[in-house]
Amino acid sequence: MEQALRTQIEQIIPLTDQDYDILLSYFVRKKYKKHQFLIQDGEPVPYLYFIEKGLVKLVYTDDNAKQHIVDFAMEGWWETDLKAYYTQSLATMSLECIEDTQVYGLDLAGYNQVRKELPQLNEFILDKTHRGFIAAQQRILSMMKNNTAERFYELQERFPGIMQRVPKSLLAAYLGVSRETLSRLEK
Repeated sequence: MEQALRTQIEQIIPLTDQDYDILLSYFVRKKYKKHQFLIQDGEPVPYLYFIEKGLVKLVYTDDNAKQHIVDFAMEGWWETDLKAYYTQSLATMSLECIEDTQVYGLDLAGYNQVRKELPQLNEFILDKTHRGFIAAQQRILSMMKNNTAERFYELQERFPGIMQRVPKSLLAAYLGVSRETLSRLEK
């Protein structure tokens, strides 16, 4: 399964076997069960995660204890509480498994060191960063300008197969609608 990480990186930059061995030495591989947390609000954020297998949700809980799903991440996606990871501060969001999940985790020291050892990796990181910013901006704009039906179709387009993998209550929370509204859209 290590091939999934290499395949994703090699879509953007080439890696020799030696490069990949160096890169892989900085990652830890972890397995989590459904409902287990990779990150909990108020705790340190140890890793940037590459999702090898499974599905997670990034959740912000407001002062009224209402949960807002910021994002989902599935196979081939990267996820963490970025601000807490990069600033080494406490998490303001939680990352929880929706399914049993296998990840590769990269701590910040390893991230900084591997970028020095493999400078070509910076091109990959820049590409992923740009794509992440674009996706975040598109989600914000969608929430501001699109109606519920349009956001529902965007969800299906961005996350193929998600309707079969995620409970409707979570999909509704991601879209910012009630479960009943989501049920009407599915018809």
